[in-house]
Amino acid sequence: LGLWVSREEEGEEKDSADYFLASKALPFWAIGSSLIAANISAEQFIGMSGSGFRVGLAIASYEWMAAIALLLIAWFFLPIYLEKEIYTMPQFLEERYDGRVRMLLAIFWLLVYVFVNLTSVLYMGGLSMNVIMGFPLWASIVGLALIATAYSLYGGLKAVAWTDVVQVVVLVGGGLMTTWLALDAYGGSDVGVVGGLSQLMADASGRFNMILFEGELMYRNDEGVLKDAYQLLPGLSVLFGGLWVANLFYWGCNQYIIQRALAAKNLKEAKRGLAFAGYLKLLLPLIVVVPGIVAFALDAPIQRGDEAYPWLLGEYVGSGFRGLAFAALVAAIISSLASMMNSASTIFTMDLYRNYVDQEGVSEQKLVRIGRAVALICIVVATALAPQLADLDQVFQYIQEYTGFVSPGVLAIFMLGLFWGKATPNAALASAVLSIPLSAAFKAWIPGIAFLNRMLIVFIVSVALIVVISLYEGRGEDHPKAVNFGEIEQET
Repeated sequence: LGLWVSREEEGEEKDSADYFLASKALPFWAIGSSLIAANISAEQFIGMSGSGFRVGLAIASYEWMAAIALLLIAWFFLPIYLEKEIYTMPQFLEERYDGRVRMLLAIFWLLVYVFVNLTSVLYMGGLSMNVIMGFPLWASIVGLALIATAYSLYGGLKAVAWTDVVQVVVLVGGGLMTTWLALDAYGGSDVGVVGGLSQLMADASGRFNMILFEGELMYRNDEGVLKDAYQLLPGLSVLFGGLWVANLFYWGCNQYIIQRALAAKNLKEAKRGLAFAGYLKLLLPLIVVVPGIVAFALDAPIQRGDEAYPWLLGEYVGSGFRGLAFAALVAAIISSLASMMNSASTIFTMDLYRNYVDQEGVSEQKLVRIGRAVALICIVVATALAPQLADLDQVFQYIQEYTGFVSPGVLAIFMLGLFWGKATPNAALASAVLSIPLSAAFKAWIPGIAFLNRMLIVFIVSVALIVVISLYEGRGEDHPKAVNFGEIEQET
């Protein structure tokens, strides 16, 4: 499907808008579906189910708060992005600040996509195939990489987005079916699914608390060490603190997510696409968290939390249905891999290569060729590194924590760049450079602090840093590149 929809007419070749922004022709339902398909990957099916196994429904805060974040981004962020007609998030930073900020953030995103996102998705996908089908881990990782490369490398974002429309139907349908069968098996034939859910809530009542307080829920990690779930989801600050930093950064500043909205037909379709994705997010805890709680209540004989979902598929989903559920899982993995590959190639090609390597006379077709080559390099590197994640406990939390080293400073740059006219380039650069050292320092100085709380503190410090430097440099005047939100068209 991806290769067919992205095929070239006879005598024509793709240009950069075709390859990187799907010809700017995506309708809302394709945008929303592609957003969810890119988001629901192995880190959700495998990683979030593993967290559900360890800490319960509280991990669903990531999903339900994301629905609210999507609406905020649709209303306040998207109009500015589309007005600027940008290809990438670093490009916006140059238009608002300067080229130094663009280059630094482009390099950061490339490193995160290759060494954190692509690598972790490949590992968890390979782990699921290893547990469910018995395939060797390395062979599973290589196979997933080859399938994702097959259509995304040729077709670009158009192939990715339109394939996602089909994949999201499979992954939501297959995921709901897995939850249904697991609850039905848990409750027994006499009580059915509803009775199974009621029994689960009674048997594992501690795993259904949405707000966790210090010392309330203790669990053993993959090494058998007793941990406090509060360190992962610190009480009320989940609702009013660092989780907002994580969600606004992920959905509003993340290239491989926001790129779908940049490819919309118009602002109205882009907004509706994010709203559609928000509605779908409300369903996700049923698909990716509840199965982990079922595995916990069944006292699954597994060593790692991330094995909960594959174990449940193998034990409680019949062979016929297991194929559909497994197809849903593989669809989610491949979709995310393809999305990350395309976004990494977009950033390298449009932000680094065209801007710094070949500034004069580069053809549209050459940009597409460069993009394909970079995507291939990224997936090869990630494939080589993925098996090294086998020793980590709860890969979903690994992704959140180490992305959280940089997201507070980056979100501060975007928020003040979008909505505060006095922010200056030097202030933004300071925030970008200091985000990782500040996060590392707080982790070392206050080792007992929950990482979401640490993210909030670093975000507040970054905002204060930008404000102080900007006011000192600009003498209270608006920066010449400031965004005038009042003049931005708000198509509804």
